[in-house]
Amino acid sequence: MIKVALTGPESTGKTELAQALAEYYDSLWVPEYARGYVENLNRPYTYEDICRIAEKQIEQEKYFVSHLFPDKKYVFFDTELIITKVWFEHVYKQAPDFLMRQLNSGFFDYYLLCSPDLPWEPDSVREHGNDRIFFFDWYRQEIERLKKPYGIVSGFGNERLQCAVSLLEPRAKSQEPRIN
Repeated sequence: MIKVALTGPESTGKTELAQALAEYYDSLWVPEYARGYVENLNRPYTYEDICRIAEKQIEQEKYFVSHLFPDKKYVFFDTELIITKVWFEHVYKQAPDFLMRQLNSGFFDYYLLCSPDLPWEPDSVREHGNDRIFFFDWYRQEIERLKKPYGIVSGFGNERLQCAVSLLEPRAKSQEPRIN
């Protein structure tokens, strides 16, 4: 199973794309945990809240290490620890060691970095509508620091899905068993 992380700035279609890819490939997707967590707080989030979010993300990753789904080619994660690391560093100027250890473990096989070419859609948890290019560049630097393969997803509607599919197909072919 190829583990794919969808990452990118706010309001770049990560959730819709993760769902669409899971449907397209008849595969699995893991919803973003942070959004629901923060939406349900009745106060501003804290460093400890972000730690809980990171711990849950790690728990989700470990689940897919310990459980096999042989009939599924992919699992798509709607956001991942790079976003959480950047969140920590941007807001609190530090990231916890446990997050860095897991991030450096190399869990994901491939990253889909969503371009901020979609219109900004504000909501109750989005904070950085004017900084999407800044965060896009930061996420790309983090992926490159991990030396992980990635592709940039762009386009509108079905075009965005087709862009992602075209980036994933070579990955799937390289993981298929070879017949001699």
